[in-house]
Amino acid sequence: MQAVESKQNLQIQKWVVSVSVILLIIKFIAYYFTSSVSILTDALESIVNVIAGFIGLYSLYISSLPRDINHPYGHGKAEFLSAAIEGTMIGIAGTVILYKAIYKLMIPSQIERLDLGIILISITAVINYGVGTYCVIKGKKNHSVALETSGKHLQTDTYSTLGVILGLTLLYFTKLFWIDSIVAIILGGFIVYVAYTIIRKSVAGIMDEADSQLLQSMIEKVNSRRRENWVDIHNLRVIKYGSVLHVDCHLTVPWYFTVNEAHEEMEILTKLNKEKFGESLELFVHLDGCTEFQCPICTKSNCAYRKSPFEKRIEWTLENVVQNEKHNTPKGENG
Repeated sequence: MQAVESKQNLQIQKWVVSVSVILLIIKFIAYYFTSSVSILTDALESIVNVIAGFIGLYSLYISSLPRDINHPYGHGKAEFLSAAIEGTMIGIAGTVILYKAIYKLMIPSQIERLDLGIILISITAVINYGVGTYCVIKGKKNHSVALETSGKHLQTDTYSTLGVILGLTLLYFTKLFWIDSIVAIILGGFIVYVAYTIIRKSVAGIMDEADSQLLQSMIEKVNSRRRENWVDIHNLRVIKYGSVLHVDCHLTVPWYFTVNEAHEEMEILTKLNKEKFGESLELFVHLDGCTEFQCPICTKSNCAYRKSPFEKRIEWTLENVVQNEKHNTPKGENG
């Protein structure tokens, strides 16, 4: 399943690169006829998208390679490196756009054939948004940061193109040429901000920063189907390697369970999480046997070895599940 997703991601990225090249050509044709700095802004961003697309394509190829002796967890981290490079390039493009726009504002020039320019870049906006949305949906489904990033690039390109269309339309009717530069300045600032968010996310992936949203979603899923044989879960951690999620945790089960019984509980927990996150999830479970001090929180009804009565069930939360301690008393919730 994982190999199928990787190949699918790679094929989609090939189409993204091809479409980006075609749209880039259309935008430069529009700039040639109009001499509009806001259209030039859009075209410069597209250059970055084309280069970033090729980088993303290469990273998806690397991440799709099977594990080897030197990369036992696979090559998925290449996607985060790709996203970091793409974000940096977008930031540079945004800075250049700001410079060009401010220069053109100070030294304005004549703009021509606005009707043709508006038509051409409107076509690119429709195509960009459609392809970008498809990439984001597939990237999230296949847990591909590189594919999702490429889709967001195309969507960002669409938003900036819509701004250009609006600005050129106002310019067409008002003949106020400074509008062209103002639109470009606004878009340049927006592009720099998008670059920051992409770099921030990629650095978090490279540094294995905890994904609180993903962990919370996982905890909610486990809580919804919690079994009485699961006395507690703690030390929950998630690491992303491209489209693969490596999850490990400690699961406490009754101490008197046989190896087969304990393994069955582990398999149920694994299946439950794969229902939510797909076959790309790898769950490594360390099994612990319960202790006497956990009897007050244990919900198992037919335990022949209970030492003290049940008092209160502890709800698993992001705060207590990620801790490296067994849950015990209802008062402190952690021992």
